[in-house]
Amino acid sequence: MTRFFSLLRRELLLAVRHGSDTLAAILFFVLTASLFPLAIGPAPETLGRLAPGIVYVCALLAAVLPLDRLFGADLDDGSLDQLLLFGLPAPALALAKATSHWLVTGLPLLLTAGPIAVMLRIGPTALPILLLGLLPATLLLSLLGTVGAAVVLGARRGGVLLPLLVLPLATPVLIFGVAGVDAAAFGQSPRPHLLFLAAMLAAALPLCPLAAGAALRGAAE
Repeated sequence: MTRFFSLLRRELLLAVRHGSDTLAAILFFVLTASLFPLAIGPAPETLGRLAPGIVYVCALLAAVLPLDRLFGADLDDGSLDQLLLFGLPAPALALAKATSHWLVTGLPLLLTAGPIAVMLRIGPTALPILLLGLLPATLLLSLLGTVGAAVVLGARRGGVLLPLLVLPLATPVLIFGVAGVDAAAFGQSPRPHLLFLAAMLAAALPLCPLAAGAALRGAAE
């Protein structure tokens, strides 16, 4: 665990030094969500109805932006081989990378989602469900993104392949997240949809690091 937290600390320090990646993701999220009222009109009923889908789609796309650097920078400067020899199993390395991605990208997006949803006129009963669903959703996006970044590591046009790999895998997150908010807005229970997100997160926590670790070992060889 000491080595795991040392690696996590390293990743967070690197993220602070390259803070432009986090800033770019947040600005992309804010600017993209702000374009929808200009395109579909300022009617509160329309915006409130579409707000959950807008927030989830924009958060998904923003979370994909920094994934290209998740392992690519380590591969380019040769530090990936050193990390694999650090004494941690490859899945633990992948889990540390996913955790750092969520802390520097997913968590800021989660905190920004509240004001964006209010700007889009989301209902007061739906807003807490939106934020509650975004917590496992952003964690899932970080785990799935880590797998995608490891799989395309070293591939030609990896930056192009990465969204094509991650976005289809994240589709269930989008579907059940938005469905939970819609259920709350119409007076129904969002519990089944939130539980399904939690179940996907419980399955992804062991499986995604294992898959990413296997991909990392293959790329290193």
